[in-house]
Amino acid sequence: MVFPHSRVLSGPLAGRALLFTVLALLIWMFWTSPDGTRVAAGVAVFLFGMRFMEDGFRAFTGGALERLLARCTGSIWMALLFGVFVTALVQSSSLVSVLTISFMSAGLLSLRGGIGIIFGANLGTTTGAWLVAGLGFKVDLAAYALPMLVMGAALGFQKGKTWRGAGLALAGLGFLFMGIQEMKDGFDAFRDTIDLAAFAMPGIPGLLVYALLGTIATVIMQSSHATLILILTALSAGQITYENGLALAIGANLGTTITAVLGALGANAAGRRLAAAHVAFNGVTGLVAILALPLFKWGVEEVALAVGLASDDLTMRLAIFHSLFNLVGVALMLPLVGRLEDLLYRVLPDRTAHVTQPKYLSDTALAFPEAALEAARKEVSRLYDHTREVACAALGLDPRVLAGEGDLHASLAAVPPDPALDVEMLYDTRIKPLHAAIVEFIARAGSSRAPETRPLMGLYRASNRMAQAVKDMKHLHKNASRMALGGNERAREEYLKLRVAVGEMLRAVDVLLHEDAESRDPLALDLVKVDMERADPMADGHVERLIRAGAMPGTVATSLVNDFGYARRIVWNLADAALSMVGVNKDGDANVAESLALTEGEVMALGHGGPPTGGEGKT
Repeated sequence: MVFPHSRVLSGPLAGRALLFTVLALLIWMFWTSPDGTRVAAGVAVFLFGMRFMEDGFRAFTGGALERLLARCTGSIWMALLFGVFVTALVQSSSLVSVLTISFMSAGLLSLRGGIGIIFGANLGTTTGAWLVAGLGFKVDLAAYALPMLVMGAALGFQKGKTWRGAGLALAGLGFLFMGIQEMKDGFDAFRDTIDLAAFAMPGIPGLLVYALLGTIATVIMQSSHATLILILTALSAGQITYENGLALAIGANLGTTITAVLGALGANAAGRRLAAAHVAFNGVTGLVAILALPLFKWGVEEVALAVGLASDDLTMRLAIFHSLFNLVGVALMLPLVGRLEDLLYRVLPDRTAHVTQPKYLSDTALAFPEAALEAARKEVSRLYDHTREVACAALGLDPRVLAGEGDLHASLAAVPPDPALDVEMLYDTRIKPLHAAIVEFIARAGSSRAPETRPLMGLYRASNRMAQAVKDMKHLHKNASRMALGGNERAREEYLKLRVAVGEMLRAVDVLLHEDAESRDPLALDLVKVDMERADPMADGHVERLIRAGAMPGTVATSLVNDFGYARRIVWNLADAALSMVGVNKDGDANVAESLALTEGEVMALGHGGPPTGGEGKT
């Protein structure tokens, strides 16, 4: 579901001018610089890969991947070890960082879990220095790009959501590797001209210059391993001093953050926070390593002495240093993870959504009772439109299906709710401000005590019921989105019943509001209420039988019972709001439709299979 006003566009004309300027520069570069063209193409393919991976991972939300990540990142220490292991396995901290940002953007990871993986990735990547120093080993991940694209395409055209998601993720990895390869190829000319010995100098200036060179080299080659090869080669050939080599290693560590930053360009706020955490960690670690370099050199010598390393084996010492300063960085930053999270949420909040403002409420309308009633009616109608949009998004329901006669059950079964949707934010920006304005307007209009303003109380009630429905939708969406793709089949079925019931009420309200007054049938709302009562998991011991049969865990069953309460309130509040809206007419006759509706006792009796009680004379 796309909300057209959910993002603020600051300065549209300025934004277009910037876009046209960038496009013009790109066209000029395409014309004059083949290498620059390859670099730009590499960045573009890289970003496409990020988007493909994010879409692919989103298909696994609530499923096995989420459960695996939840188990592996249940604590900061588990996330740290997970990051170390995976990075040591794939030999690319940049890849792990990009994948973690994709997981974050897809809503599969908490920020704390993502930070733990990033910290672990910085430790895991130091194994590459050991491999390069000891074996000269280097994994060329770009060689797997084409097979990944082919396999991703084959899986991406399958009908199953899991297969399709795996295909998108695999194709995304292929595009990512291909993009990095294009960037590397575009920078080949620069790589061939790098002469580390030309910048050799002693002291602090040498440390800073070589740290900067290491960063630039890693950014250019998109690989800290490639930079380490240059460092180790120059070091073994005597082109640079040992201290300059250490500074280059620090810079290489800083340079790996550029891939995460590139990945964050195509990510949401969650992904950008993780990229910022990556930059913060590597920046702090690099600064500490430079300031305490003599202490680190002493530590390296102690380790070298303990393992019996030869005095002239500077390459292995550099590998030890690479691991040591990253380990110290983790030790320094782990206690500060909580504060880092708070800082990231403050500095990089979710993009401010457009706050809905009243359109028809004005002081001029307040001067005339009939105008005030008409303004309030139109504004409440707008509030329902927003309520309907938020509800559809939270349910995973296409509004076009709701407006037509399509099968709601099939539509909702095929499209799970988006777990990344922030229903609370939508309430705060699209529902609450408008509801508050309506309440204030009605309070001011009602102060005149004119007979024409009496129906305003029905509109006040409708506004209040809609606001309450969206509040409950926030709670229902949390578990409904998680269970829709979860591993428990019966839970999916039960939550699907709740989503269908709410969708049916939205459809019934739509019909009621758009029918002529003579054709309106409020009892259609009662039929949906009855169906809602029949979905009660506690009815006839249904949920107890599922637990005893082992078809549903007790924890899921208790969530289901609670969420039924939320869904039931949503259905009743939407019906109540609709009846209040259609019961207010120009003649001031309020609650006409409500007088025809069944009582709560009658609905519950019909829903649970009993005869209606009370309410004689109703049709």
